[in-house]
Amino acid sequence: MLLALVIWCAPAWTAGQNASPVAGIWSLNRALSEFPKEIGFNIPGAAAAAEDGASQGTRGGGGRRGSGGGSGRSSGSPFFGRPESYDDSRRIQLLIADLRNPPQRLMIVDTPAAITITNELGQPRVLHPTGREESLEIQGVPFTATTTREGDRIVIVYHVAQGRDVRYTVSAAANPSRLLVEAQLIDGGKAGDKLTRVYNAGITADAPAQASVPPQGTPAGQPPAGPPQSAGQPQSAGQAAAGSFDQRPGAEFKGLKTVGILVEDFGQEATACGLNHDAIQDALSRRLSAGGLTVRKNSDDDTYVYVNVITTITPNVGCVSRYDAFLYTHATAKLTYHEQPVLVQVSLIHRGGIGASTTTGHAGAVSRGLEGYIDIFLTQIRDANK
Repeated sequence: MLLALVIWCAPAWTAGQNASPVAGIWSLNRALSEFPKEIGFNIPGAAAAAEDGASQGTRGGGGRRGSGGGSGRSSGSPFFGRPESYDDSRRIQLLIADLRNPPQRLMIVDTPAAITITNELGQPRVLHPTGREESLEIQGVPFTATTTREGDRIVIVYHVAQGRDVRYTVSAAANPSRLLVEAQLIDGGKAGDKLTRVYNAGITADAPAQASVPPQGTPAGQPPAGPPQSAGQPQSAGQAAAGSFDQRPGAEFKGLKTVGILVEDFGQEATACGLNHDAIQDALSRRLSAGGLTVRKNSDDDTYVYVNVITTITPNVGCVSRYDAFLYTHATAKLTYHEQPVLVQVSLIHRGGIGASTTTGHAGAVSRGLEGYIDIFLTQIRDANK
């Protein structure tokens, strides 16, 4: 579970000005980053309770270590302190998990109106540096956040519960080029635990060169402006009656003969780097057809291939693109929280990667990468239908 909480931000840039210093690809430098053993919000009253327990011989080592001294720590639903709603608890869990396991790679696209950040799983987040609260959703959990610019720094505050915030300060350093992400917990107006992440520019050995891929059949991160992701998961194998479904590997591809293809429209920077929407759609359609499938262009009905490309231009790298291909289908499923079967969208396969190069040849490199993913899809489909 990775939340791209590191924020994709930069001063408002216009044509003719220098490119945003935080735009581009950044890889986590674990050696320079802080990974505290404990991090979390204080729980008022827990320390006293822990001392009570110690005097009665029942203390279980739950006392807090680190900054702030002797307060207890919340890792879920606390027994002490202020009451938390279900959504408050989920927000805290998601953000603390992200602090402990940060994204290994970030791709940042900065425009005057919005900053888009995508992690290595292809999960984008769009924030607007207006200084006003805005609503967003992370893994089905509602959040509010405020993004502002303070000189060359970007400050994002996630509001997780009453009086509890997580504040991120993002800045760029030069010589060598690095992204600095400082995170601090704010509890009741008081500064709490703090840590700093350091990201190197470009693709480095600290982070995997290829995007991580969810297991087959797992809903993938949703690209921007793409089709809506299902609110729940289909009934799992463990919940279904034994023998009530085909458990053979690749069974979900058996009988698949027709697919649609939908390529998301490209932005101005993608076009400036030579990427052409129709050319890529035609190339991928031809590859699917050569693989024995009937192809419907610009179609997201039933089973279809969805392609998304996000491109930015950086002064030290050139053209940088994050490109993803998904094979989606629709199915009816009995969800644990719903009485009747419902129609859901399922991601059968997802492949994604990041490419950086000069303008010359960039379009060809992205197209070859996407064609390679289509070949992987076709291989799995062919193997299932032998």
